[in-house]
Amino acid sequence: MTPASSLTRRRFALAAASTLAVPYLWARSKTAPEFHGKTVGHGEFCYRVDKLWSQADAAKTPVKDCHEMVQVSDGRLFLLTNHKQNNMLIYDVKGALLGTWTLGLGGAHGLTLHREADGKEFLYLTDPGAGRVVKATLEGELVLELTHPSKCGAYKETESFNPTETAVVPNGDIYVADGYGSQFILRFDKDGKFISKFGGKSTQPLNPGRFMQAHGIALDTRSGSPLLVVTERIRNEFNWFTLDGEHVRGVYLPGAYVSRPVIHGKNLYSGVCFGAKPDDFRMWQGRGFVTILDEVGKVISNPGGLPPSYEDGRLKVMLQDKPVFNNCHDVCVDTQGDLYVCQWNSGNVYPYKLHREA
Repeated sequence: MTPASSLTRRRFALAAASTLAVPYLWARSKTAPEFHGKTVGHGEFCYRVDKLWSQADAAKTPVKDCHEMVQVSDGRLFLLTNHKQNNMLIYDVKGALLGTWTLGLGGAHGLTLHREADGKEFLYLTDPGAGRVVKATLEGELVLELTHPSKCGAYKETESFNPTETAVVPNGDIYVADGYGSQFILRFDKDGKFISKFGGKSTQPLNPGRFMQAHGIALDTRSGSPLLVVTERIRNEFNWFTLDGEHVRGVYLPGAYVSRPVIHGKNLYSGVCFGAKPDDFRMWQGRGFVTILDEVGKVISNPGGLPPSYEDGRLKVMLQDKPVFNNCHDVCVDTQGDLYVCQWNSGNVYPYKLHREA
């Protein structure tokens, strides 16, 4: 455990409304970038693009890749970046920057919010490059760090560990997706003791229960029974498992190299980080969009992408429509149903907000 005093952090106090009005007006006065104000999406899930949502000053609060975002119970939004100076940026829903802190993680990648039985909320962060999984308070104090798998009997010394995401289930067990490493899902108890693992590397296009890139993981309770939904990015899939690692089902999303699954209400949301081109289904940068699935796994909207199309019950290849986004790494859904899209390798841009249209 790292003492709080060793953390580098910088806090911004909440300012008065009159003070916040200045950067708000400044942000809205900037020259509107392409596609700002345009409507994207399909059916009941259409959104107005707001590329000027963030009021952070890049000169004072720089970011690299904006990897993931969550909304805590008081409405604040926590954005994870891999800039060592600013691992965490804290916003209100109008885009005002409320504060920042850092754990000095140069590869900060995965961000999971978990509310414990007493109502207290904690954040779980992964750093693939450093092979670290940590638990922190909302104030940025480190309270737990998982032992490296090679030190607790989970991995051999020669097996790589580059964790990309976590999911925490109601009893506090922590599931770690080793999406850039040995492709296992590792299970630890709430105190960080290793319990078990499942998965492992696959070299086959179809091999349920093994992974080519287990990029994301989330708890899914929509069916009434808790399941884990795991991203298989290289195969354009989401796969569901019991908490013991038994494969239940999968959904294939041709053309969509998806990021982590985000469960909100009845739907699953995900950023498509890489996309296909017409008649070329390889992994292309700059072809990202957002995809939204209903409770049975049917795609119902692709903000930034072409409308989803099914033929004889099979989903046809999904493609970017217009380059509203580059490489969508995550989607956060707030309590009003608005979306915040975080991007990787996209010119250090802050998240875009998608305002839900009636």
